[in-house]
Amino acid sequence: MSSVLIKDFSKKIIAWYEEHKRELPWRMANDPYKVWLSEIILQQTRVSQGLPYYNRFVEKYSSVRHLATAPEQEVLRLWQGLGYYSRARNLHKCAKQVVENHEGNFPNSFEGLKKLPGIGDYTAAAIASFSFKEVVPVVDGNVYRVLARVFGIDTPINSPKAKREFFELAQQLISKEQPDIFNQAIMEFGALHCTPQNPVCDECPFAKQCVAKAKNLQKHLPVKEKKIKVRKRYFYYRVYQQKKKLALRLREGKDIWHGLYDFDLIESAKPLSKAGLEKQVGLKKFELSEEYKHVLSHQVIYARFILLTSKPKNKELQFFSLKKIAELPKPVLISKFLKEYEFLK
Repeated sequence: MSSVLIKDFSKKIIAWYEEHKRELPWRMANDPYKVWLSEIILQQTRVSQGLPYYNRFVEKYSSVRHLATAPEQEVLRLWQGLGYYSRARNLHKCAKQVVENHEGNFPNSFEGLKKLPGIGDYTAAAIASFSFKEVVPVVDGNVYRVLARVFGIDTPINSPKAKREFFELAQQLISKEQPDIFNQAIMEFGALHCTPQNPVCDECPFAKQCVAKAKNLQKHLPVKEKKIKVRKRYFYYRVYQQKKKLALRLREGKDIWHGLYDFDLIESAKPLSKAGLEKQVGLKKFELSEEYKHVLSHQVIYARFILLTSKPKNKELQFFSLKKIAELPKPVLISKFLKEYEFLK
């Protein structure tokens, strides 16, 4: 590994950043609340998708104290559409702990921040470096890609070994004087320049030293171990109607969408036949929707909705007005059905 490249890396990446960086609202200040909020929202979410959510959260909850006192269902409703709802619940839980245990102030160190719910190494490093200038590297997907290509590292990035290896390399590279700028620079470089597809290699500040460019390995680095098998699930929702009300239930337990509302669910290991549906519903005639496909990280849900006017037997169900349903936190799948069937505008 070139000692010259290690020495010059931070200077080159910061110089690139100063010329190409995007003007994003959380970069305008070093407020740890806003940095934390942006990092939680942008986990597994593109900036273009997450930015409107960030703006809505800041407008609704101007400080961590305001967020801590909000009802959980209100937070989930504002989060709706971002997915990975455990992030929203941890967001709310973390805000409460910051207020209750730290007098409304985020811990000012990497190690202290990691003790808060929903904050791992990546988010803790972002807050610690951006807000408190602690010399600790942020290592996300963009950083893995940049380092793997520039230094020719073929360790699978989703392996236990990679986390330590890439963190230690980033620790050697980070600017001791500008750790905040360095971390933002390398993430931005991966997001805009050293992209997964079609990286801008000919105009790259590391073109002469980059191992991937020299060996034409851009499409092969970083290496990722084979993904786990995707689970297929078949959902049949019984949608009970009474006048202008629909029956929903609050999802509990450890399955997906905990704390959100959906309809009375029949889940099957495989698609149900017409006879199988008739047996489940207890009727020969009923209105059945087209199939909705909903993709999650390791699951694919195939859902159909059965519209009924009979009385439900499930005691977990509660009838809500359409106005109230609009306010309830719901999975995107449920919202899509409600809008397409004109229950919601």
